[in-house]
Amino acid sequence: MTIEVFTWPTPNGHKVHIALEELGLPYTVVPVNIGAGEQFRPDFLAITPNHRIPAIVDPHGPGGQRLALFESGAILVYLAEKAGALIPSDPAGRYTCLQWLMFQMGGVGPMFGQYGHFHSYAPEVIPYARDRYAKEVGRLHRVLDKRLGEAAYLAGDDYSIADIATFPWIRNPERRAIDLADFPNLKRWHDAIAQRPAVQRGVAVLAQNQRVGGMTEKEREVLFGNTQFQAR
Repeated sequence: MTIEVFTWPTPNGHKVHIALEELGLPYTVVPVNIGAGEQFRPDFLAITPNHRIPAIVDPHGPGGQRLALFESGAILVYLAEKAGALIPSDPAGRYTCLQWLMFQMGGVGPMFGQYGHFHSYAPEVIPYARDRYAKEVGRLHRVLDKRLGEAAYLAGDDYSIADIATFPWIRNPERRAIDLADFPNLKRWHDAIAQRPAVQRGVAVLAQNQRVGGMTEKEREVLFGNTQFQAR
């Protein structure tokens, strides 16, 4: 039995796809169409009470027991430790890796998400929100560019889950009105990672289901309306 990955083609989903491909761990994709509300199905809620993708079920978890896990950062740490790769073994290196992983989880992901919401999906234009998140997105790019001027990868000399977590959010910079040429260290890092075969396989998972253009009223209600607040 392989690891089941409950997922959809979003940056958070791509993190897990890429990690599994890089680590060579066998997995089965279980699509969860978030636009259609499949994240509120009872079987999915039994795995993650937060009704967000991704989540995994490993039938051969610690001690040979079944393990269900949600939150993409926790999943990346688990997979890396299971395979014994993509996370430094020395304590200082490990904490540096986790530091940059948390930077993505607490900064890049939420702030880029808010930018996307207020620039692409909000039902009304709110200049303050647009300006606030555009500036924060720019600031986070500068932080990453500075770090990558000091080291080849976010955790240091070696590619790690910190890079895997961050890369899917840096892809498609035009969606955030960003020109990566303005951040040469970040662009160097992005372009190198984008060429990795495992990364290319990871972002191809469920790629045929990616949204092109706007969303329907049903999708808007499911993703941003009252539906998400009523789920149990």
